Amino acid sequence: MPFHRYVALGDSFTEGVGDNDASLPNGVRGWADRVAEVLAGDDFGYANLAIRGRQLLPILADQIEPALEMKPDLVSIYAGANDVLRPRVDIDRLVAAYDQALGRVVDAGAHLLMFTAYDPGGSPVFGALRGRFAIYNELVRQVAEKHGATLVDFWRLRDYRDDRLWDVDRMHMSSLGHQRMAIAVLDALGIEHALTMPELPPVPLLTARERRTAHLEWAKAHAAPWVKRRLTGVSSGDNLSPRWPTLAPVER
Repeated sequence: MPFHRYVALGDSFTEGVGDNDASLPNGVRGWADRVAEVLAGDDFGYANLAIRGRQLLPILADQIEPALEMKPDLVSIYAGANDVLRPRVDIDRLVAAYDQALGRVVDAGAHLLMFTAYDPGGSPVFGALRGRFAIYNELVRQVAEKHGATLVDFWRLRDYRDDRLWDVDRMHMSSLGHQRMAIAVLDALGIEHALTMPELPPVPLLTARERRTAHLEWAKAHAAPWVKRRLTGVSSGDNLSPRWPTLAPVER
């Protein structure tokens, strides 16, 4: 299944947050870059319009049209998790808009790559929203089936229960997590590749007191600012631009 014009859409998941690389735009790399590096060859271009913090409707409003103008043959999109985390959300309305917009992508001739959201059941902070995410994911699966999309079912990737695949903020994948996701994407697309998972670092052994201290430090450094942004309507991506706004060759 060769592709020549790949456009990635979405939020922090696709922008690459958690996979830090100061030499790249917005200081991150991410699974989509890694996938593009595998797909790259003669006559190949890659664009990434994803911006952290974006909710589903703004993603559709701001990213779909520019993507279609590039005439892609592969479009990936991850959207909706930031909405489901809000105090109030109409999941049916959101997914109906998602369905309509993705129909435009497929009608334009692009192959669609979609994702479910991660299962937050093991999270002490987001676990209470597990039912919401389950509903959202089932609707996403229906949309993917309707449009003949390739689906990466993040909910069912149980190895992400390992904290070592997550960044220190516990909200975004680490570099190891992005590598794992790139492998999942390429496998789902049926693309041969040589990506492998490096050996995971040892799990730190903490005393109960050290764990409590770590939880408190995390809450102060990451959870509290996250809550404040949502209460004030501020997004971590407000002053950012897309990392790769136009189709361009990929250096491997």
